[in-house]
Order: sequence, then C-alpha cells, then structure tokens
Amino acid sequence: MNPKKIITVLLLSMCTLNILPAFAGDGTPIAKTEKPSNAAHAQQVLTRLIEIRDMDKSNLTSSEKKALRKELKEMKKEVRSNSNGIYLSVGAIIVVILLLILILR
Repeated sequence: MNPKKIITVLLLSMCTLNILPAFAGDGTPIAKTEKPSNAAHAQQVLTRLIEIRDMDKSNLTSSEKKALRKELKEMKKEVRSNSNGIYLSVGAIIVVILLLILILR
C-alpha cells in the first residue's frame, strides 16, 4: 500500500472512532424539566405597561424619560425572546410550494 492510502484509511478510522461514542448512551432518558408558567410575570409586565402609558410624562426630566424608554425596550426584548413563533425563510417557503405543486400534479 502506498502512504496516501494508509493515511486516508487511518484518518477515516479515527473519524469513525470519534463519532461512535457520541451515539453511545446509558439508555436512561433524561427527565425534562417543565418551564414554570409565566402568567404571573406576564400580568406584572402588562400592569407596568399600563402604568407607563397612563403616566403624565410632561413633567418628567430627560433622564427619567430615557430610563422609561430603556425599560420599555427591555420589556419588548423580553417578550420577543419568550414568544415561540415559527419562522420560515423565503427559500423554505419556495421549497414547500414546489413540493406541493409536484405532489398535487
């Protein structure tokens, strides 16, 4: 055998041996922890938003207004991170449409 084949076989066997332990497991399923209900936290955020909306902002200083804007941005970011929406790319939508056209033909 020439050295190129030996190196190729050795690299292939090393890669295979590294992948095998990833699929090996002890067989016991890991118990999934459930997320606690965020209903109470959502209600607190909603009441705070209503308070901010009904607040008279004309007598606030610029630093207080800035702090309110920052608080609102953080709440908005938190709501976005907690939402469990399904996002599809344009390419995925095109593939689905093409599959539907091929199947329904």
